[in-house]
Amino acid sequence: MKLTEKMSYLKGYIDGIDLDTTTKEGKILANVADVMQEMVAYIEDLQGQVDELTELCEILDEDLGSVEEDFYDFDDDDEDDDDCECDDDDDFDDYDFDEEDDDEELYEVVCPTCGDSILLDSGMLDEGSMACPNCGENLEFDLDDLDADDLDVSDDDTPENM
Repeated sequence: MKLTEKMSYLKGYIDGIDLDTTTKEGKILANVADVMQEMVAYIEDLQGQVDELTELCEILDEDLGSVEEDFYDFDDDDEDDDDCECDDDDDFDDYDFDEEDDDEELYEVVCPTCGDSILLDSGMLDEGSMACPNCGENLEFDLDDLDADDLDVSDDDTPENM
């Protein structure tokens, strides 16, 4: 039985016993029943709002799931943690996540505006320009004036030694 049905039953029962509202007890009982009826109406209204919000949250959750799948390009196979190459005891600082990137040369560029040092690979240099990740300044790369010696990076300039 719903709360509104229970309150209607109680209200009908009170009306059926011909409650004497001239006595102190009768007045109190009648006022308590009226307050309870208002509370039931308010609770029913709140429950309706909660149901609407719950439905909206479920819709938003589904939409967010779709966006995450599109943005992160999730596959069901990626969710399996059994393929992890590291043990739980491994220190993440010692684990090399990008083994194929170790062979690629990195170049250090200093932003003239903020002085931030940025490491770039040859593909980023080939694009010709990029925004500084620190200040947003547009950095342009003109490699025509450089000699081959200018682009060589010694082993001491690798990210591990900086």
